[in-house]
Amino acid sequence: FMDKKPFSLEARWKDTADTLIIGGGCVGVSLAYHLAKGGMKDVLLLEKSELTAGSTWHAAGLTTYFHPGINLKKIHHYSIKLYEKLEEETGQAVGFHQPGSIRIATTPTRVDEFKYQMTRAGWHQAEQYLIEPEKVQELFPLLNMEKILAGLYNPGDGHIDPYSLTMALAAGARKYGAHLNYPVQVTNLKPRADGTWEVETPYGIIHAKRIVNTAGFWAREIGRKIGLHHPLIPVHHQYVVTATIPEVKVLKKELPVLRDLEGSYYLRQERDGLLFGPYENEEKMKLQESWVAHGVPPGFGKELFESDLDRIMDHVEAAMEMVPVLKQADIINVVAGPITYSPDILPMVGPHQAVQNYWVAIVFSAGPFYPKEERFAGRPTERVSGLYETFKSKCSMGFHAGWEQPHWFYKPRDETGYKPSFRRTNWFEPVGRECKQVVEKVGVIDLTPFGKFSIKGSDSVKLLDHLFANVIPKVGFTNISHMLTPKGRVYAELTVSHLRPGEFMLVTGSGSELHDLRWIEEEAIRGEYNVDIKNVTDEIGVLGIAGPYAREVLQKLTTEDLSDAAFNFLLSRHLKIADIPVTAIRISYTGELGWELYHERKDSAALYSAIMEAGHERGIDNFGTYAMNTLRLEKGFRAWGAEMNCDTNPLEAGLKYFIKLNKPADFIGKQALKQIKEKGLERQLVYLTLKTDNVDPEGNESVWYDNKVIGNTTSGCYSYSTRQSLAFAYVPVELSKVGQKMEVELLGEKYPATIIQEPLVMTEPMRMRLQKMGSRNART
Repeated sequence: FMDKKPFSLEARWKDTADTLIIGGGCVGVSLAYHLAKGGMKDVLLLEKSELTAGSTWHAAGLTTYFHPGINLKKIHHYSIKLYEKLEEETGQAVGFHQPGSIRIATTPTRVDEFKYQMTRAGWHQAEQYLIEPEKVQELFPLLNMEKILAGLYNPGDGHIDPYSLTMALAAGARKYGAHLNYPVQVTNLKPRADGTWEVETPYGIIHAKRIVNTAGFWAREIGRKIGLHHPLIPVHHQYVVTATIPEVKVLKKELPVLRDLEGSYYLRQERDGLLFGPYENEEKMKLQESWVAHGVPPGFGKELFESDLDRIMDHVEAAMEMVPVLKQADIINVVAGPITYSPDILPMVGPHQAVQNYWVAIVFSAGPFYPKEERFAGRPTERVSGLYETFKSKCSMGFHAGWEQPHWFYKPRDETGYKPSFRRTNWFEPVGRECKQVVEKVGVIDLTPFGKFSIKGSDSVKLLDHLFANVIPKVGFTNISHMLTPKGRVYAELTVSHLRPGEFMLVTGSGSELHDLRWIEEEAIRGEYNVDIKNVTDEIGVLGIAGPYAREVLQKLTTEDLSDAAFNFLLSRHLKIADIPVTAIRISYTGELGWELYHERKDSAALYSAIMEAGHERGIDNFGTYAMNTLRLEKGFRAWGAEMNCDTNPLEAGLKYFIKLNKPADFIGKQALKQIKEKGLERQLVYLTLKTDNVDPEGNESVWYDNKVIGNTTSGCYSYSTRQSLAFAYVPVELSKVGQKMEVELLGEKYPATIIQEPLVMTEPMRMRLQKMGSRNART
């Protein structure tokens, strides 16, 4: 039987694995290398044909420090530093060229984008420069300079041979003890009761503790074996390779990689010729739809598609105009192969919710973007609230974890629609109007996209006490609680409502729904807690009502006493509003007097209509998420994913009030957080006001002091209440005192900023407490 196994140069067949990786492209092999090098002893990779088959072998191999995000920028930096030393480590050449890269700007908007990206690079390690046209021409002398306004230059960028890179990673993986077996096709996956897996192959069953899907465009098929739908789309990507070009051959050093963002192509030197590849617009982009409908053909491995130069001719002509030597160049090869895209262009990486010990690392692509960018293809999805039909023509909708949610609402004479910009744009004044509405009158917001979980059972209190750093609220109360990682970082922020004895409703932001649910489910399984956990996000609608008249409006619709004495801040209660059953929580992310009303989704339209009618005399109106974000920043409220995340601890994020280190339960991260507290903090979240003009901070901008970058913003906006910009930022502890002056870089300019005492605007509960104290003091 063993003789029939046609494996690569592996010593033996393995029928067990700690981690089993499915797919032998660059991603899968890199994962095997890193896990083995990191100390994991039993790593096994299976590849159905040969290493690099699929998308890796025909890739153009571009490498760049650039990325608009935060953590992916760090991964890019790490990757390039790894490639620089991988040949020395493994003895395998990788074909790594580092001539640098230039993104060229030919429009003022593109120059704004480069300035926008520059401030996001300043607090990171990699070099990045905004360069003048003269420098662009010096670095790339073959360019037609007529339209070039600026360049974004990354020294150290370049390109690598993807086949050689994968083989070097494979050599490293084997060196550290991983096994790479191929050709071995995974024919089926069966989960076992203990959370481990049976991986079926033509040569026998492998028992694995966990599996990782790195199968590239085959990932859909792997997911289908266990009932999962991975939303990746295979796309035809073409690039063109020329013969020797005399003007290229005589150059004394290799040209930097060129990216023409208006022409939508990349171009690099390939020996003494050029290689360039376009990305077509949606009208001309060709999807491999048959693979989506019927699966990838069983024998597809190192095959290519038929080329179609007509489809990319607009980009070819743009490249010829920008690099005129291409006009006389002979084409010697056109490569047309499959690459994959996700709906939001972001990679799908990490453990998968609802399936134990199943991870993915698939769909790696990138592209430039605007602030608050929206993509409209495929919308609306099936996730729409009961108010979508009411709102869809009245507002600018945003995409939130598959949901459609109003960003801001239209009024007569507004410039409607989606108008992206790096500066203030058409939503600026309307959002100010909505903030004023909530602060002075009363507003309604659709919060249905919130992630919502029901947790009950005999061990529910015990589980939540283990998960959360805050105490568990009493029955009828709500609190804000944080789940921490074992290293004491902020994994999540949720509101926890104790509805009935042992029955809880947990609420998180829309983008954190599955992220948080997976963590809770895994801890419940790991600790063998007797609980029932249910995701009720799609079943429950949520309306928020906020503003000084919110109580008056709701009181018209219920017999329940909503007075401050009877229904205080952070109370939760089951009641009826307009004869519709709701769970009402006295809380609002706006910081104003307000309630969140949780109800059956089918009742959303009726509940909304009743509230709007009851509030007519008080001038009730809608508001969207942009206004809510501004109001939460004015009140000094943090947001998960910005001020706090898995890279920040709650003490530096200013969350000490919510962290109960003295509670009896040994919650996750408690011991690590004690050590962090004992060691002391190196940085601190601070609250800044800024003097700006037509641009406002939004987060991820560089913070300067004494001509050095010393920190970064996490979020920001324009405060309509105080008529100035504001931002949260992380800075060194020694520069975190109130009154400290510094600068925030926005679109290439450094704007004066000052640390102030937070909040900028007091919350409604705080105002009420001060008012009561004032009344008492006046009486005494």
